[in-house]
Amino acid sequence: MATSPTAPAKARAKTAGAAAPATPGASRELSPPQKALIKMGLTRDIDLALHLPLRYEDETRITLLRNARDGDTVQIEATVVKSEITLRPRRQLVVTVEDESGSCELRFFSFYPSHQKTLAVGALLRVRGEIKGGFWGRQMLHPAFRLAGGELPTALTPIYPTVAQLPQPYLRRAVQSGLMRADLSETIPAPVLQGIDFLRLSDLRSALSFLHHPTPDVSLAALEDHSHPAWQRLKAEELLAQQLSQLESKRERARLRAPALKPLHQRGVLSLHEQLLAVLPFALTAAQRRVCEEIAGDLARGVPMHRLLQGDVGSGKTVVAALAAAICIDAGWQCALMAPTEILAEQHFGKLVGWLEPLLAPLGKQVAWLAGAQKKKERTAALALVESGEAALVVGTHAVIQEQVKFKNLALALIDEQHRFGVAQRLALRSKLDDGSGREPHLLMMSATPIPRTLAMSYYADLDVSTIDELPPGRTPIVTKLVSDSRRDEVVARIADQIAQGRQVYWVCPLIEESEALDLSNATATHADLSDALPGVLVGLLHSRMPTAEKKAVMDLFTRGEMGVLVSTTVIEVGVDVPNASLMVIEHAERFGLSQLHQLRGRVGRGAAASACVLLYATNESGRLGETARERLRAMAETADGFEIARRDLEIRGPGEFLGARQSGAPLLRFADLATDTVLLDWAREAAPVMLDQYPVQARLHVGRWLGGKSEYLKA
Repeated sequence: MATSPTAPAKARAKTAGAAAPATPGASRELSPPQKALIKMGLTRDIDLALHLPLRYEDETRITLLRNARDGDTVQIEATVVKSEITLRPRRQLVVTVEDESGSCELRFFSFYPSHQKTLAVGALLRVRGEIKGGFWGRQMLHPAFRLAGGELPTALTPIYPTVAQLPQPYLRRAVQSGLMRADLSETIPAPVLQGIDFLRLSDLRSALSFLHHPTPDVSLAALEDHSHPAWQRLKAEELLAQQLSQLESKRERARLRAPALKPLHQRGVLSLHEQLLAVLPFALTAAQRRVCEEIAGDLARGVPMHRLLQGDVGSGKTVVAALAAAICIDAGWQCALMAPTEILAEQHFGKLVGWLEPLLAPLGKQVAWLAGAQKKKERTAALALVESGEAALVVGTHAVIQEQVKFKNLALALIDEQHRFGVAQRLALRSKLDDGSGREPHLLMMSATPIPRTLAMSYYADLDVSTIDELPPGRTPIVTKLVSDSRRDEVVARIADQIAQGRQVYWVCPLIEESEALDLSNATATHADLSDALPGVLVGLLHSRMPTAEKKAVMDLFTRGEMGVLVSTTVIEVGVDVPNASLMVIEHAERFGLSQLHQLRGRVGRGAAASACVLLYATNESGRLGETARERLRAMAETADGFEIARRDLEIRGPGEFLGARQSGAPLLRFADLATDTVLLDWAREAAPVMLDQYPVQARLHVGRWLGGKSEYLKA
């Protein structure tokens, strides 16, 4: 309907002559709708053409009142027989209309004088709304309406996603104008379209025109679930653009240069890599050996490695990183390892110092530590070691990439929990090799959140992926229990039992302090409660707002076994390794994401003792859990396999959880769904190299249409 009962007449008048949005650089003052278009990113004709409806309204037919059932949304054509403002139970405009088959009451709680004028007695109207039955007869609340006249539309009316100050009529005209002007010429050559028959049934312009104005005989279910051929064409084009940009990024990187890292073998002397293998207190698993060989092969080439090392919680990624660092150092270069939190960075530092420092000392080298909370004297000394090259390995947080950090010859950058770092931070680390040669350091990114296959095929298609798909021997299975918050006392009793056996316990809370918005227990209150309930037991508290020295002191007490219970927020999500901890309690588990729950669970089961994870959940007033929360908790109880957890998490939450800041500035897939569009993704992966090799001009046009300049972000 052209007229909305809640839109001021003045606003409607302003949009009457609207056609296309003004460009941001226009000299005249922009109207509120034009500003809203810019705010939504609808600045190019193609942006408008690709702004698709949320749903549709059928204004192509008139329904007689006698044929309309309660709950139906229908369009009627009827005459106003009564129009009045009533004050009880509140001020409202009540209008009675009749057609040849019956009558209906229209009620408006928000209205303007212009509405009263249009809804005057005797006016013939077209009204669209939901029919509701009641004691006083049939009625519609706040229906759309306008004066009858003119031919009925032949297509469904689109309802677009919008924002304040951008009325649907204005947006419809802007979208239609953009659709007419946009260059939608075919960019996919006919031979590339072979293989999926329905992709050849319509070109992009036809598909978009149909989706903006579908005919009334179309299956609404096919439009809503995006299975209609027009939707499939859009999704295929989008996936192809993504695959093209990823493949081009990978090929560009293959043209860059990096130091070729090969051990400096001396007769009768073991390489640093071999020495480290010899002193490790455990044997590598077959999976660890395999990924080490993949990484060593990359480092030996003069092309920058751009590899993602993924493995489940506790699979042994740190030792793989140490062995890669040993290859780099043995070749006479520096290596840097960056972690997102100081706790995780310190865990790495402790392990790497223990493994490598005895081997580096005879070479006059050492491991340096860089973090934001360092004292000035310590920091100055560390910076000098890095710049001189005496620090062969540098471990730290974001402090590693600060401007004052000057490496002598950085050749390998290791980034742990890579999804927590943004594009700019990764680019900054890559720029630290500044020897005037134009070379870049090798980059190994690590993730304890396994990447589902379809995600790796799409968003990580520009990376080489190494997977540690087995756990080291000796890891005890973790029993996962779902327990209602009403049984909290039983959980505390279980904690007391574990401590009596000499074990330690984590208790994780989602908040630090009280929030009025969320009725959640907080870490501080839980710490006090557990201290009272467990007399004689040292109960610690750890959260991100504590001073660094205080956090370190708490972790040291827990690591040494002097602290029985550690109450913490999610700062212990990754990296913390205390083999004596055998019980993990996660409070308000229904509030956590699936991957985060799995990461937290992985903090126990790291020793020989049987371990358990208790997911303590709270229900709503009706004693029920939300559907998404129930799915997450069920998945945790059913499997401990990180790859299966990741697959289910992708289904529940979508790709954003896994990507983190990697695609900052670039959109996730707008139309394609990785869970259901694997056939289209497979086609796009096969089509991308054919396009780049045989049709480079069309490939460039295709990426520009769909991604604009955003494909630059893939280079990080």
